[in-house]
Amino acid sequence: MSKAVVPISGGLDSSVILSIACQRHDDVYAISYDYGQKHNKELLYAGYQIDNYDNIEDHKFVDIKFFKDVAPTSSLTNNDIKVAHARDVLGDAQTVNYVPFRNMMMLSIACSYAESVGANSVYHGSALVDSQAGYWDGSSEFLEQINNLTALNRKNRIEIEAPLIQLSKKEIINLGLYNGVNFKDTWTCYEGKDLACGYCTACSSRIQGFLDNKMKDPIKYERTDIPW
Repeated sequence: MSKAVVPISGGLDSSVILSIACQRHDDVYAISYDYGQKHNKELLYAGYQIDNYDNIEDHKFVDIKFFKDVAPTSSLTNNDIKVAHARDVLGDAQTVNYVPFRNMMMLSIACSYAESVGANSVYHGSALVDSQAGYWDGSSEFLEQINNLTALNRKNRIEIEAPLIQLSKKEIINLGLYNGVNFKDTWTCYEGKDLACGYCTACSSRIQGFLDNKMKDPIKYERTDIPW
């Protein structure tokens, strides 16, 4: 029996990855993290996505809000730092939206969970746009190196898979539509407001993906000049 652990944030990419994992594996164990992020409303949307599948054995919510104290240099974990808009980060090697070593910590927890339930696969939500935006922990090199580390496990071999890591946002949306993902029930924006802002780096790449597909995003935005 094939088992996998899938970190699910409630965002567009992780929702597509959940759809892939639920097709590939008999039993899926989902895990979501509250790391003190401004947009922790995304966890509500993680629950919406979980409800769409019958082979999810469990959905764990892990409280790591101490991360706000450990890594207060990110706009996502520090309310005194403004979330960077796409227009502000051109040429920036690593934006203020980057959360130091977040992915490594979350993947380590997911691997621990995987070993405890007997799963051989853990999924990682990185997409092509992440490495292009300067997130080193969303790169192919990071994926290779963290798999080298997990390979040191003498008894339980766990592979970290990132099926979207070479895909554009356009391609990810296409794949999600093919798999029946309801993008209306996803949250991407780094702001925790009632509506997605439409300007942050996360919103911008999502909007561009739908525009490239000549489609209107099913969620609502504060921004009113999107040329749908």
